[in-house]
Amino acid sequence: MEKHIVHYGPVAEALAAFRAQGHTADFHLDADGVAWKGGKYMPEELKIVDMYRYEGDSDPDEEASVYALVSREGIKGTLVTGYGISSETSYQQLLERLEWKE
Repeated sequence: MEKHIVHYGPVAEALAAFRAQGHTADFHLDADGVAWKGGKYMPEELKIVDMYRYEGDSDPDEEASVYALVSREGIKGTLVTGYGISSETSYQQLLERLEWKE
């Protein structure tokens, strides 16, 4: 499968593009899973559809990854995480459990 690479400007631009594709739920990491207003998922219950990594030009605090995710039930949403120096080990372990959708 050939990957189509898109370069977005700021994180908000990537979020807007993913929302336009139907990824409207706002996911966030918590201590033991991925939560949203409708509940919580374990990482194994979600698949990565797309991802964009944003690297700040001069400030490491501007580095982020924007994920487009889909649940087994078809709930589509986005997850924004920091990476590099600002990311927490426990959250990195949760992210490593997410798999790409084939």
